Amino acid sequence: MWVIAMFDLPTATAQDRRAYTRFRKSLIEDGFSRMQYSVYIRHCASIENAEVHAKRMGDKVPAAGEVSFMAITDRQFARIAVYVGKKRQVLPPAPSQLELF
Repeated sequence: MWVIAMFDLPTATAQDRRAYTRFRKSLIEDGFSRMQYSVYIRHCASIENAEVHAKRMGDKVPAAGEVSFMAITDRQFARIAVYVGKKRQVLPPAPSQLELF
């Protein structure tokens, strides 16, 4: 499973920017990687594990702004077409099924 976090957080004030930075750092500390600006991904071993990470990060969402979490399978993730300019880019492969914590 993959968890995709998509967010739109305000950055108008210094306080907003601090909240944005804290949330982004929380995602990274929880194992998410940046796919694009404001789109982060994390591989999980199961749907239950994906729900745990989405809930954990959902609890850290700043008061202002919006964050959406979506869980998709490895097969669905592999079908994402990414284009940079006119060339299609290959997504990184999913980690092996064995994950140690």
